[in-house]
Amino acid sequence: MWCEAYKGGCALTVKVTPRASRDAILGAEEGWLRVALTAPPVDGKANEAARRFLAEALGVPRGDVRLLAGQTARLKRFAVALPPGEARARLAP
Repeated sequence: MWCEAYKGGCALTVKVTPRASRDAILGAEEGWLRVALTAPPVDGKANEAARRFLAEALGVPRGDVRLLAGQTARLKRFAVALPPGEARARLAP
């Protein structure tokens, strides 16, 4: 499951596709949520873009979205201060 309960909210497993033509949620696959971002994967730009995009899509402040794992990988885990069911509903593609 790409969205699980985690300390005071939920953890999202996200597969990021950098350098896309637009920022978008492409759907849920095999245990992760696929997200396309226009940002390049250099100097943490894609990580910050993913954090900003998820915060906007979830309707929470950017500070409520933290990168837990995957600093240099395409598969990333984010902690979000929202219940899992609410996060799933807001991110449903």
